[in-house]
Amino acid sequence: MDLPDRPLNSLAVSIRVNDMTLESFLAHPRHWPIRPDSLALDGEVLTVEAGAGTDVFADPLTGEVRNNAAHALLAPPDGDWQFSARLHVGFQAPWDAGAVVIWSAPDTWAKLNLEQSPDGRPTVYSVVTRGLSDDSVGWTLDSNSAWLRISRIDDGFVFHTSLDGRSWRLARQFSLGPAIDLRVGIEVQSPVGKGCAVRFDRMTLTPTRLAHLFDGR
Repeated sequence: MDLPDRPLNSLAVSIRVNDMTLESFLAHPRHWPIRPDSLALDGEVLTVEAGAGTDVFADPLTGEVRNNAAHALLAPPDGDWQFSARLHVGFQAPWDAGAVVIWSAPDTWAKLNLEQSPDGRPTVYSVVTRGLSDDSVGWTLDSNSAWLRISRIDDGFVFHTSLDGRSWRLARQFSLGPAIDLRVGIEVQSPVGKGCAVRFDRMTLTPTRLAHLFDGR
Protein backbone atom coordinates (compact mmCIF):
# COMPACT_ATOMS: atom_id res chain seq x y z
CA MET A 1 0.00 0.00 0.00
CA ASP A 2 1.41 3.37 -1.03
CA LEU A 3 0.83 6.20 1.44
CA PRO A 4 1.11 9.92 0.74
CA ASP A 5 4.26 11.55 2.08
CA ARG A 6 2.61 14.32 4.09
CA PRO A 7 2.43 15.37 7.74
CA LEU A 8 0.03 13.45 9.96
CA ASN A 9 -1.75 16.68 10.85
CA SER A 10 -2.86 16.96 7.23
CA LEU A 11 -4.67 13.66 7.62
CA ALA A 12 -5.93 14.37 11.12
CA VAL A 13 -8.28 17.21 10.21
CA SER A 14 -10.27 15.07 7.80
CA ILE A 15 -11.62 11.55 7.56
CA ARG A 16 -9.92 11.20 4.17
CA VAL A 17 -6.80 12.40 2.37
CA ASN A 18 -6.58 11.39 -1.27
CA ASP A 19 -9.56 9.11 -0.59
CA MET A 20 -7.69 7.38 2.24
CA THR A 21 -9.59 6.49 5.41
CA LEU A 22 -8.04 6.48 8.87
CA GLU A 23 -8.43 2.69 8.85
CA SER A 24 -6.37 2.38 5.67
CA PHE A 25 -3.80 4.85 6.99
CA LEU A 26 -3.32 2.84 10.21
CA ALA A 27 -3.24 -0.45 8.27
CA HIS A 28 0.37 0.26 7.34
CA PRO A 29 2.87 -1.33 9.80
CA ARG A 30 5.03 1.79 9.87
CA HIS A 31 2.44 3.55 12.04
CA TRP A 32 2.77 0.93 14.81
CA PRO A 33 5.68 1.65 17.24
CA ILE A 34 4.94 -1.82 18.64
CA ARG A 35 3.48 -4.03 15.95
CA PRO A 36 0.60 -6.48 16.36
CA ASP A 37 0.74 -10.15 15.46
CA SER A 38 -1.22 -9.33 12.30
CA LEU A 39 -2.96 -6.48 10.47
CA ALA A 40 -5.67 -6.86 7.84
CA LEU A 41 -7.80 -4.29 6.03
CA ASP A 42 -11.08 -5.40 4.45
CA GLY A 43 -12.83 -2.41 2.94
CA GLU A 44 -13.00 0.03 5.84
CA VAL A 45 -12.62 -2.57 8.61
CA LEU A 46 -9.17 -2.84 10.18
CA THR A 47 -8.59 -6.12 12.04
CA VAL A 48 -5.68 -6.19 14.48
CA GLU A 49 -4.41 -9.27 16.32
CA ALA A 50 -2.98 -8.70 19.81
CA GLY A 51 -0.05 -10.88 20.77
CA ALA A 52 -0.02 -13.21 23.77
CA GLY A 53 0.93 -11.61 27.10
CA THR A 54 0.75 -8.02 25.82
CA ASP A 55 -0.27 -4.96 27.81
CA VAL A 56 0.58 -1.35 28.57
CA PHE A 57 0.28 -0.68 32.29
CA ALA A 58 2.35 0.69 35.18
CA ASP A 59 1.14 -1.16 38.27
CA PRO A 60 0.44 1.36 41.08
CA LEU A 61 0.91 -1.32 43.76
CA THR A 62 4.11 -3.03 42.61
CA GLY A 63 5.62 -0.49 40.24
CA GLU A 64 5.93 -3.15 37.55
CA VAL A 65 5.76 -1.63 34.06
CA ARG A 66 4.56 -3.49 30.98
CA ASN A 67 4.76 -1.74 27.63
CA ASN A 68 4.56 -4.39 24.92
CA ALA A 69 0.99 -3.91 23.66
CA ALA A 70 0.66 -3.11 19.96
CA HIS A 71 -0.50 0.43 19.28
CA ALA A 72 -0.73 2.83 16.35
CA LEU A 73 -0.46 6.59 16.76
CA LEU A 74 -0.96 9.72 14.69
CA ALA A 75 -0.75 13.46 15.35
CA PRO A 76 -4.07 15.15 16.18
CA PRO A 77 -5.00 18.66 15.05
CA ASP A 78 -3.99 21.64 17.13
CA GLY A 79 -6.51 22.79 19.72
CA ASP A 80 -9.67 20.86 20.55
CA TRP A 81 -10.53 17.66 18.69
CA GLN A 82 -12.45 14.39 18.90
CA PHE A 83 -11.26 10.91 17.92
CA SER A 84 -13.66 7.96 17.84
CA ALA A 85 -13.81 4.41 16.55
CA ARG A 86 -16.20 1.47 16.65
CA LEU A 87 -14.60 -1.68 18.08
CA HIS A 88 -15.55 -5.34 18.10
CA VAL A 89 -13.34 -7.49 20.36
CA GLY A 90 -13.03 -11.25 19.94
CA PHE A 91 -12.55 -11.97 23.62
CA GLN A 92 -10.62 -15.11 24.53
CA ALA A 93 -9.31 -14.42 28.06
CA PRO A 94 -9.68 -11.95 30.94
CA TRP A 95 -8.40 -8.45 30.15
CA ASP A 96 -8.33 -8.99 26.40
CA ALA A 97 -9.16 -5.57 25.00
CA GLY A 98 -9.20 -3.06 22.23
CA ALA A 99 -8.74 0.59 23.09
CA VAL A 100 -8.40 4.17 21.96
CA VAL A 101 -5.36 5.87 23.43
CA ILE A 102 -3.88 9.34 23.95
CA TRP A 103 -0.09 9.21 24.24
CA SER A 104 2.51 11.76 25.33
CA ALA A 105 5.39 9.56 26.55
CA PRO A 106 5.94 5.96 27.73
CA ASP A 107 5.05 7.08 31.27
CA THR A 108 2.34 9.62 30.30
CA TRP A 109 -0.69 8.27 28.47
CA ALA A 110 -4.32 7.21 28.86
CA LYS A 111 -6.56 4.59 27.27
CA LEU A 112 -10.25 3.75 27.12
CA ASN A 113 -10.81 0.01 26.78
CA LEU A 114 -13.54 -2.37 25.71
CA GLU A 115 -12.26 -5.25 27.84
CA GLN A 116 -13.26 -8.65 29.14
CA SER A 117 -13.59 -8.62 32.92
CA PRO A 118 -12.52 -11.65 34.99
CA ASP A 119 -16.16 -12.81 35.12
CA GLY A 120 -16.23 -12.94 31.31
CA ARG A 121 -18.42 -9.88 30.66
CA PRO A 122 -17.56 -7.08 28.22
CA THR A 123 -16.69 -4.06 30.35
CA VAL A 124 -15.61 -0.44 29.94
CA TYR A 125 -12.27 0.26 31.63
CA SER A 126 -10.10 3.37 31.61
CA VAL A 127 -6.48 3.90 32.61
CA VAL A 128 -4.69 7.22 33.14
CA THR A 129 -0.93 6.98 33.58
CA ARG A 130 1.29 9.72 34.94
CA GLY A 131 4.25 7.64 36.05
CA LEU A 132 1.99 4.96 37.57
CA SER A 133 -1.39 3.88 36.23
CA ASP A 134 -4.75 4.86 37.73
CA ASP A 135 -7.04 2.01 36.61
CA SER A 136 -10.82 2.51 36.80
CA VAL A 137 -13.63 0.03 36.12
CA GLY A 138 -16.64 1.55 34.37
CA TRP A 139 -19.67 -0.62 33.59
CA THR A 140 -20.56 -3.87 31.88
CA LEU A 141 -22.07 -4.14 28.39
CA ASP A 142 -24.25 -6.73 26.72
CA SER A 143 -22.21 -6.63 23.53
CA ASN A 144 -18.65 -7.21 22.32
CA SER A 145 -19.00 -4.06 20.21
CA ALA A 146 -19.01 -0.38 21.19
CA TRP A 147 -17.90 3.07 20.08
CA LEU A 148 -15.07 4.62 22.09
CA ARG A 149 -14.16 8.31 21.91
CA ILE A 150 -11.47 10.68 23.19
CA SER A 151 -12.16 14.43 23.24
CA ARG A 152 -9.62 17.12 23.94
CA ILE A 153 -10.99 20.23 25.68
CA ASP A 154 -8.35 22.91 26.23
CA ASP A 155 -5.64 21.12 28.26
CA GLY A 156 -7.84 18.26 29.44
CA PHE A 157 -9.32 15.07 27.98
CA VAL A 158 -12.66 13.27 28.16
CA PHE A 159 -13.58 9.62 27.50
CA HIS A 160 -17.04 8.61 26.26
CA THR A 161 -18.59 5.34 25.10
CA SER A 162 -21.63 4.58 22.97
CA LEU A 163 -23.54 1.54 21.77
CA ASP A 164 -24.90 3.22 18.64
CA GLY A 165 -22.50 6.07 17.83
CA ARG A 166 -25.18 8.65 18.66
CA SER A 167 -25.93 8.50 22.40
CA TRP A 168 -22.78 8.81 24.49
CA ARG A 169 -22.01 8.07 28.15
CA LEU A 170 -19.25 9.82 30.09
CA ALA A 171 -16.55 7.41 31.28
CA ARG A 172 -13.88 9.77 32.61
CA GLN A 173 -12.42 13.27 32.52
CA PHE A 174 -8.78 13.86 33.34
CA SER A 175 -5.55 15.72 32.71
CA LEU A 176 -2.17 14.40 31.65
CA GLY A 177 -0.43 17.42 33.12
CA PRO A 178 1.98 19.39 30.92
CA ALA A 179 1.76 16.79 28.15
CA ILE A 180 3.75 17.52 24.99
CA ASP A 181 4.15 15.77 21.65
CA LEU A 182 0.66 14.30 21.90
CA ARG A 183 -0.42 11.41 19.70
CA VAL A 184 -3.77 9.67 19.47
CA GLY A 185 -4.61 6.22 18.20
CA ILE A 186 -5.60 2.64 18.92
CA GLU A 187 -4.25 -0.24 21.02
CA VAL A 188 -4.84 -4.01 21.39
CA GLN A 189 -3.85 -6.26 24.29
CA SER A 190 -4.07 -9.76 25.76
CA PRO A 191 -2.27 -9.55 29.14
CA VAL A 192 -2.90 -13.10 30.37
CA GLY A 193 -4.22 -14.66 27.17
CA LYS A 194 -2.84 -16.08 23.96
CA GLY A 195 -4.02 -13.17 21.84
CA CYS A 196 -7.28 -11.75 20.52
CA ALA A 197 -8.55 -10.09 17.36
CA VAL A 198 -10.02 -6.58 17.44
CA ARG A 199 -11.93 -5.00 14.56
CA PHE A 200 -11.88 -1.20 14.18
CA ASP A 201 -14.08 0.82 11.85
CA ARG A 202 -16.03 4.10 11.65
CA MET A 203 -12.89 6.00 12.70
CA THR A 204 -13.05 9.79 12.72
CA LEU A 205 -10.64 12.47 13.92
CA THR A 206 -12.05 15.97 13.66
CA PRO A 207 -11.01 19.43 14.96
CA THR A 208 -14.26 19.98 16.86
CA ARG A 209 -14.90 20.92 20.48
CA LEU A 210 -17.11 18.72 22.66
CA ALA A 211 -20.14 20.88 23.48
CA HIS A 212 -21.76 18.85 26.27
CA LEU A 213 -19.59 17.00 28.77
CA PHE A 214 -22.05 14.63 30.43
CA ASP A 215 -24.26 13.55 27.53
CA GLY A 216 -21.37 13.64 25.07
CA ARG A 217 -23.12 15.49 22.28
